[in-house]
Amino acid sequence: MKISIVVPVHNEADNIIALIDEIEKAMGAAKAFEIIYIDDGSTDETATVLKQAMRSSVALRVIRHQRSCGQSAAIHTGVKTAIYPYIATLDGDGQNDPADIPHLYEVFKQQNQTQARLWMVAGWRNKRYDSAWRLFSSKVANAVRSKLLSDNTPDSGCGLKLFLRDKFLELPYFDHMHRFLPALVLRAGGQVISEPVAHRPRSSGQSKYGTLDRLLAGIIDLLGVMWLQNRAKLTEVQEIDRE
Repeated sequence: MKISIVVPVHNEADNIIALIDEIEKAMGAAKAFEIIYIDDGSTDETATVLKQAMRSSVALRVIRHQRSCGQSAAIHTGVKTAIYPYIATLDGDGQNDPADIPHLYEVFKQQNQTQARLWMVAGWRNKRYDSAWRLFSSKVANAVRSKLLSDNTPDSGCGLKLFLRDKFLELPYFDHMHRFLPALVLRAGGQVISEPVAHRPRSSGQSKYGTLDRLLAGIIDLLGVMWLQNRAKLTEVQEIDRE
């Protein structure tokens, strides 16, 4: 397994060291790996903690956005910078368990033997540790998204995903695209499967989850992705051999 783990963070100073340690332990059997943290314009001690962590972790790379650009921009920056063909993304709050990454990789390799166009294994938090409001909002959002986009993904918002780097970079990039990755993969002709993963309570820091502002942005984004789906045209390309 040669894999790049991309972790977008904004004001997560207290969660950085423990999560890096967990990632390194989880990747113990990997042939090669790197950890890419994207500091998305943090205003706390995130930058300082990451700089200190680089002294003890040779696998850690750090990229900083001078101002906050959002989670999708941070993920896109990390994937573009990555050097390995497989990408795993993790939320930086510690609620995703890095120990699930090798499992998602094995699922990908096994399923890819029968699904040649498999591009992504999406994590599915079937048992979540979040507030009642966040659980309700996520359940409604996932139901609406799945119904309108037909992505057959029960938990599109899960930050833990494993996918092919080159295929991700072929997808249309826009703000908040990370919420619609399964639908975008299907639109491009790839396949997605969902796999149950662990979910943990937040141990420190504050959730960046919004309410009305996120709802409005989500509706606009959903309409945009529906427009993209309606304009998609898949082509089968064959190069002719020289005789």
